[in-house]
Amino acid sequence: MYIYITMILVTGGTGLVGSHLLWHLLQKEKKVRAIHRPGTDPGMVREIFDYYDGPGDLFSRIEWFPADMLDLVSLDEAMEGISQVYHCAAMISFNPSERKTLINGNIEGTANIVNLCLEHDIEKLCHVSSVAALGSRPDKSPVTEDDLWKPSRRRSGYSVSKFHSEMEVWRGIAEGLNAVIVNPSVIIGPGNWKRGSARFFTAVQKGMKYYTGGITGFVDVRDVCRSMIALMETDISGERFILNGEELSYRELFNMIADALDSPRPAIHVSGRLAEAGWRLEWLRSKLTLSKPRLTRETARSSRRVSRFSNHKVTRALGCRFVPIKDSVAWTASMLPRK
Repeated sequence: MYIYITMILVTGGTGLVGSHLLWHLLQKEKKVRAIHRPGTDPGMVREIFDYYDGPGDLFSRIEWFPADMLDLVSLDEAMEGISQVYHCAAMISFNPSERKTLINGNIEGTANIVNLCLEHDIEKLCHVSSVAALGSRPDKSPVTEDDLWKPSRRRSGYSVSKFHSEMEVWRGIAEGLNAVIVNPSVIIGPGNWKRGSARFFTAVQKGMKYYTGGITGFVDVRDVCRSMIALMETDISGERFILNGEELSYRELFNMIADALDSPRPAIHVSGRLAEAGWRLEWLRSKLTLSKPRLTRETARSSRRVSRFSNHKVTRALGCRFVPIKDSVAWTASMLPRK
């Protein structure tokens, strides 16, 4: 008797969402193939598994596949025998010098995944987009899935890339692809402590003194993974869902992190004028030292922006409840290696 076994492909398997997603999928006894860029070490995912109940034999059950999102040949090979795809791979950068590479790479990589899903008759795709691909509201009321992104000179390269990447998925849906899209806010969880939101923890641990007046949404990485898997197990298709736990000011978040790490709270407020001067000075320093800027115009301005996001659609669809960000911060902080 023939038994059909579902094989799942995860792109970006060594990233924050991808690595945590692998653990959650394997916990559900799924058969998983994970893509990693040639030259990267997938062994770092072992650390993520240790953050849960330890790796056991779960890590050894991952079928690792080296492939590049821009290499159709390797991606085509990775798709062989696959029934579902979680597309988590994306470049994240707010460095102006990487803007063109970021936009072109993320869009082309997603277009490749969509085209191959159609060609291989994939059952369903889950695309990890971002709230950066959504519109905004002048009155600062919560943004919903119906708020459409509009081009603007003030849009970051990352926002542009995520919007147009999402458009590739919508194009695939129009061509018959069964797919769902998730739009997470800022994702909190242990991972690479030098990248993404995890850098907040290392910065506070080292004694970060400054905070800005911005407000944005945050979501626990475990909620992101659980929501993605739950959506893939439903008949829902052609829909996108905001994944957002709650909104906090950056000061509130940094204070939570500081308290969890027993570190001093940041106490100096950075005004708009100071932030504008700061990114310009950092740009000059990076040019003189031939190094990447630690602060850019995009990050300086986004850190002062007030953004709120509604999670009503996903909570109605799945009946889910989100982990309080205070608990997410405490969990993440407990994993950070102490000085």
